[in-house]
Amino acid sequence: MLTAENLDNKIKKFWPKNGPSTQEVEKYIKKYSKEKIVIKCGGRVLLDPALFNNFIEDIATLKKLGLTPLIVHGGGLGIKKKLDKSNIKSKFIMGLRVTDEKMIKIVEDVMVEFNKEIVDALEKKSCKAKSMTVKENNTIYVCQKNKELGYVGSPTRIDDKLIKNFINKDFIPIIAPMGLDEKNQAYNINADTAAGALAISLKSRRLLLMTDVEGVYDDNKKLISEIKSADAEKLIYNQTIHGGMIPKIRTCINAVNSNVKGVVIIDGRKPHSILFELFSDQGAGTLIRK
Repeated sequence: MLTAENLDNKIKKFWPKNGPSTQEVEKYIKKYSKEKIVIKCGGRVLLDPALFNNFIEDIATLKKLGLTPLIVHGGGLGIKKKLDKSNIKSKFIMGLRVTDEKMIKIVEDVMVEFNKEIVDALEKKSCKAKSMTVKENNTIYVCQKNKELGYVGSPTRIDDKLIKNFINKDFIPIIAPMGLDEKNQAYNINADTAAGALAISLKSRRLLLMTDVEGVYDDNKKLISEIKSADAEKLIYNQTIHGGMIPKIRTCINAVNSNVKGVVIIDGRKPHSILFELFSDQGAGTLIRK
């Protein structure tokens, strides 16, 4: 843990040039030093090399500050590319992809690929990272969400012990949003849902959902910087929030109602949005609290 003396100078050595001011950092390090921060990355962040490098730099920065990030990655756009190549059409129900037997194999391949990419990129930044997929170190156990969706799972249990064991050995857990049922069948899980289940199970202080939008908009398409869970529920009810945003917001509401102090939807397309959210008073995106 960095001490107060020379803290600013030490931080400036590895702080990104276009990141937030380092003046506020110390108080936030104290705030998060004993906490777990679950970060879900998805969308373009995984496909655009510049955004991806930005994201990796932010995670490495958190680790250098002595904090405990856990990564849950999505893979939707990568899965879509692979399905398009194989001429397989996707069907969505309430923002969730219907997944059949052929599709679940493609999903698994894409997830394992993304997972390895994140682990390798962090290791290049001298951060120890550990793959947690259905192939190795599975940590999420599921039941089928419903018959209509096929191989889409709802998390029933998280193997906290395995995750904490890796954290204690100084690894950053990199978790693919898939899980196994009691018959060891692999299921796809919405990445936001998986991140929410992990944050609740690990009693995480913060859950950050990186996405391809600025945050949550009101009826007039204005960004909402902070919203209570009951008001977010109303926005789903009156369809201001729709499509793929529904599972995202449901996750946020469920997490804050289950003792996660704050969930933030942040724009992964903006440079260093993770650092701006955690280390500046202005934050980034939409904060959802109870």
